[in-house]
Amino acid sequence: MRYYRLAVIMSLYKNDKLEYVKLATESILGQTYKDFDFYIQYDGPICQEVDEYLSNLADERIKIQKRAENKGLAHSLNDLLSIVMPLEYEYVARMDADDIAVLDRFEKQIKYLEKHRDIDCLGGAINEIDEEGKDRGKITRYPCNPEEARNFFAKRNPVAHPAVMMRRSIFEKSGCYYPVDFIRNEDTMLWYKSYMGGAKIANLPDVLLNFRMTDAMFTQRRNGRAFAKSQFELRKMINKDLRFGYMANVYAYAMYLLMISPSWLLKLAYKILR
Repeated sequence: MRYYRLAVIMSLYKNDKLEYVKLATESILGQTYKDFDFYIQYDGPICQEVDEYLSNLADERIKIQKRAENKGLAHSLNDLLSIVMPLEYEYVARMDADDIAVLDRFEKQIKYLEKHRDIDCLGGAINEIDEEGKDRGKITRYPCNPEEARNFFAKRNPVAHPAVMMRRSIFEKSGCYYPVDFIRNEDTMLWYKSYMGGAKIANLPDVLLNFRMTDAMFTQRRNGRAFAKSQFELRKMINKDLRFGYMANVYAYAMYLLMISPSWLLKLAYKILR
């Protein structure tokens, strides 16, 4: 197989645990496809033991960038993209510091993208694990066909963000990197702008990532009125511009009501709807 230049981007912040960071990092460095550089952005001060671990890794593929101020995920990813895009990498892959990549993830994604030159972004299925790394018995799959993935976007994101590999073309078609003006919706905004620019997004049926689910995802990241309102406004804009129709707005409003509900109800809905 021909080798393609790949940049992997991951952000860290102060609450990332050493145990999780080790597993995430090892799953990237241990990939069967090895021709990549691994860019890690410190989003403000991070745990000292995490910094010591990463700084002492003897792997020239690791490129650490540090920033004194915490600005959020979108800013961190944009900082890394501003470094890797001028370097002419053919592909950019995402990773989160608390997930674990399947070891042949990159190999599978590059093989697919090599054969399907019209696809700008490729994701895959994710297997949920809990805080202790145990399987939750739940695999989330996304539509593989580009047209079905676009239609799926009327309700939810067409890919799992931490599992994607993107061609540099997606940023050319979107006209930007990660938008920073919608609360914790930087990936949704990127897919929206990419679709508006004519991009194609697809998924592999294979599990590419062990995705860590924690209680904080329901009580901090996914719940709250500010996040719910931001997501509702974004969804209305997406539905209008991509012409998803009336029922997509009904679904968006139902999701808004759910997201301002107590976290126990959100957890229950997650189990049923996903």
